Amino acid sequence: MSAAGPEIERLIQLLAKLPGLGPRSARRAALQMLQRREAVMRPLAEALAEAADKITPCSNCGNLDTTDPCAVCRDPRRDESVICVVETVGDLWALERAGAFKGRYHVLGGVLSALDGVGPEDLNVAGLIERAGKGETTEIILALNATVDGQTTAHFLADKLSPAGVEITSLARGVPVGGELDYLDDGTLSAAFRSRRPA
Repeated sequence: MSAAGPEIERLIQLLAKLPGLGPRSARRAALQMLQRREAVMRPLAEALAEAADKITPCSNCGNLDTTDPCAVCRDPRRDESVICVVETVGDLWALERAGAFKGRYHVLGGVLSALDGVGPEDLNVAGLIERAGKGETTEIILALNATVDGQTTAHFLADKLSPAGVEITSLARGVPVGGELDYLDDGTLSAAFRSRRPA
């Protein structure tokens, strides 16, 4: 028997659907929101409603923003000749936080996965091929995760993009900054040796 009413239980169940929140964490988050209704819950509810109404995917790259095209695509200071392909909007945001890339993006919306039934038609592959064929693109960086599905997708994209005549590159793999060799897995060490460069 639950000590909370159906409204609270629904709130907990919805919060538990978020990544990183299990039932216990969702219950704690719900309790915090309910105890701080004016400071947290009402502003959060307003922000969620506004986001649901105003945020839309960019028709050019797939980023999420309140405008279409998004702020990244509208920025005239960015290099239009380089496109960085990422799996998700979260990956795009991570690269933007790092400040390491100043070109354009393309969000695939996932990776190819036979196990999950995800094929090329389920991803934004056609849009990428169209963008690559316009003539202004000179390089496409495949910044996909170093998983089997990510690498399979990268090989598939490299094959599909080869007729466009653009340079296809991928992110280097290997030892992270601050990483100690003794603690790295075999795959990371192998990738580091394959991606070595002059010192």
